[in-house]
Amino acid sequence: MQEQYNPAEIEADVQKRWEAEKVFQVTEDPAKEKFYCLSMFPYPSGKLHMGHVRNYTLGDVVSRHQRMQGKNVLQPMGWDAFGLPAENAAIQHKTAPAKWTYQNIDYMREQLKSLGFGYDWTREVATCSPSYYRWEQWFFTKLFEKGLVYKKHATVNWDPVDQTVLANEQVIDGRGWRSGAVVEQKEIPQWFIKITDYADQLLEDLDQLDGWPEQVKAMQRNWIGRSEGLQIDFQVVDHEQPLSVYTTRPDTLYGVSYMGIAAQHPLAQEAAQNNPQLQAFLAQCRNTKVAEADLATMEKLGMDTGLKAKHPLTGEELPIWVANFVLMDYGSGAVMAVPAHDQRDWEFATKYQLTITPVIEPFSATGDLSEGALTETGTLINSNEFNGLSSAEAFDQIADKLQQQGIAERKTNYRLRDWGVSRQRYWGTPIPMLNLANGDSIPVPTEKLPVLLPEDVQMDGVTSPIKADPEWRKTEYNGQPAEHETDTFDTFMESSWYYARYCCANDDEQMLDPEKANYWLPVDQYIGGIEHAILHLLYARFFHKLLRDEGLVDSDEPFKRLLCQGMVLAESFYREDEKGGKTWISPLDVEIKRDEKGGVAEAISKIDGKPVQSAGMSKMSKSKNNGIDPQTMVDRYGADTVRLFMMFAAPPEMTLEWSDSGVEGAQRFLRRVWKLVNDFISAGGHSNSEELTAAHKNLRRELHKTIAKVSDDMGRRQHFNTAIAAIMELLNILQKAPLASNADRTVMGEALDAVVRLLAPITPHICEVLWQQLGHQQSICFADWPRVDESALIEDEKLIVVQVNGKVRGKINVPADASAEQVEQLAFAEASVAKHVEGMTVRKKIYVPGKIFNVVVSQ
Repeated sequence: MQEQYNPAEIEADVQKRWEAEKVFQVTEDPAKEKFYCLSMFPYPSGKLHMGHVRNYTLGDVVSRHQRMQGKNVLQPMGWDAFGLPAENAAIQHKTAPAKWTYQNIDYMREQLKSLGFGYDWTREVATCSPSYYRWEQWFFTKLFEKGLVYKKHATVNWDPVDQTVLANEQVIDGRGWRSGAVVEQKEIPQWFIKITDYADQLLEDLDQLDGWPEQVKAMQRNWIGRSEGLQIDFQVVDHEQPLSVYTTRPDTLYGVSYMGIAAQHPLAQEAAQNNPQLQAFLAQCRNTKVAEADLATMEKLGMDTGLKAKHPLTGEELPIWVANFVLMDYGSGAVMAVPAHDQRDWEFATKYQLTITPVIEPFSATGDLSEGALTETGTLINSNEFNGLSSAEAFDQIADKLQQQGIAERKTNYRLRDWGVSRQRYWGTPIPMLNLANGDSIPVPTEKLPVLLPEDVQMDGVTSPIKADPEWRKTEYNGQPAEHETDTFDTFMESSWYYARYCCANDDEQMLDPEKANYWLPVDQYIGGIEHAILHLLYARFFHKLLRDEGLVDSDEPFKRLLCQGMVLAESFYREDEKGGKTWISPLDVEIKRDEKGGVAEAISKIDGKPVQSAGMSKMSKSKNNGIDPQTMVDRYGADTVRLFMMFAAPPEMTLEWSDSGVEGAQRFLRRVWKLVNDFISAGGHSNSEELTAAHKNLRRELHKTIAKVSDDMGRRQHFNTAIAAIMELLNILQKAPLASNADRTVMGEALDAVVRLLAPITPHICEVLWQQLGHQQSICFADWPRVDESALIEDEKLIVVQVNGKVRGKINVPADASAEQVEQLAFAEASVAKHVEGMTVRKKIYVPGKIFNVVVSQ
């Protein structure tokens, strides 16, 4: 073998061999235990970033490790290819989104291959391919037939200048990102899927997911937001229809001082008919896009409608206010406001000087209502016959009383809302519905699927090409004119079932082959960012249950085990310009001098030699120009070095700080591994000697202790950084071991065979070459994972530290099964110990079995 480690020479050759031998292509094999490992697929933006590299390295390490356990491992890859960024890029580059997307896919595929990821590329999918979205369209029509799909008017962001609907991310400070016009709220028809029909299942089945982080399950529970409460009808003065509100706190009913309604509520519209000021306020509310997450922090604004509602227990007339923190999309668009015990209600009441009446004395907290609401449960006060009851007792008794009056009913409510899947963009899956002349909508017949999205288009940045093209819309149904729906699906639709399509990616006859899908599913290990903890994972779980109910899969959940990897951080540097703005400088263009603690003592631009300012560690991003190009690092250090650093620098769920010195350290370690194997081969290579000394046995013990730890870290714990640290410690020991005798080389051969296999999932290219050099013919991808030799862990001797009055005075080797009396005899016989107890009175003898013998003496 060549003396020096040269990743540029070996990695491309190894990758060609894997491809030629179809190492990672798999088929269903009922005789073998399967393992399906999946990393969240990327958007084809043009280049991989370090977040991608970390995610996909984690997945590849898990896959390779499981393959070495003898399992039939599926690890596929594809492209989340639809979406708004492609439209924006197409406009910027004066091209079509399809062309831009396919070019990026080709480039990024080669980047993934250069990192040595073991994907079965025969299963590759791109969600923008008709062969993929055809089945999504088919499935949508099936959901429509089941009554799980419906159409209704919903509010969207409308740019009055560009005459187009804007996504939330296209609205910046209330204005259209391109025109700068003030965005309006407009109601248009939208398609919805009834995810609320599955709310209970989605909530209850979280208990099946033992392999998911508790944080993610808690986020999903909160998003679904199941609550037990009371629907109460408040009589509106001079109106027949009551004002219905839902509350989880009927115990606070006596503290209601006003009613809050949404700007779109029918009562608000009625009150505004002869009130220009209220009309103007409602218009202001309509043109303010409010996400639920913003409600807590936004300024509370409102206006009295002049209408009154009667308190159901006291008969008191309560003012009805339009309030901007009440959303029509949530509940009934109305709330009973209890400012003493709800913070939003308190802020509103304080601003408009409305009554604040405390009715709950908290169990555990004392507070001042001048500082905020008291939101804890407790004992009722100021509540007539319910005074002295606990909140829980009052809930039931007040609910019973209102139900007897026929003005309330117990209800289970959900925060979850039906999934709006319509998007008014071009680059997405056309929704497979036909709009008929009579106003009805029907599914596109199966034989006419897919509804193809035209790819050769010109983007003007204003109108979707399929909305602007009347010819594309035109069709017929039963000989009558009809129009294709021009909205496209939310891209979460594509990412909600891609994991299942990988099981039969090339099937042109059906969405899923149940036999193949049920062999591979559920996914055994899913890996991706925590930012997808709610929507993507919730939609995928929902879609899986829809697939199950269609008879396409048997399982209830799509992903058994979930790993959410942390972000990749890098140092950031800048200079201030004349106006106080910051010009960000790439860390690759900065020479850094560090202090004793590793901090930045001085930073100098490599370009002009002048100082720059350090802004510390931050997430790699274009805005701070601190992204590190993975391809540059692979070209400089090799893929294995990058992979090793990614796995060693931090536990997978924690943030990882990019460090050039850390990358260089990773490569030095690989050079040491290479050199040790080279030295071993030069010394004669493998031998077979059964005459092992105590030193040889100790070395084997260290080896098998390492195998045990790495196996547990890589498998059960998924702490790859500590696994690598254990291998590094073993290598330090091996480098000091002799290679002179047959016995030396017998033990070293066993150790190197194990070390190369332990490292193979992490650094597969170098390990493939070293495995061949160590005399093995089959690819290391199919080598068995090292097994622990339990007999090697049995110690013949133990090293005992001997102390006199707590100070170490000697070390002795004793038989592993030595009694305390035998240890005592050997300790006192040790010359270095004997001189410290000679002439002294032994007061006490303490033996910690297998570790320490301590003698307490005095004059």
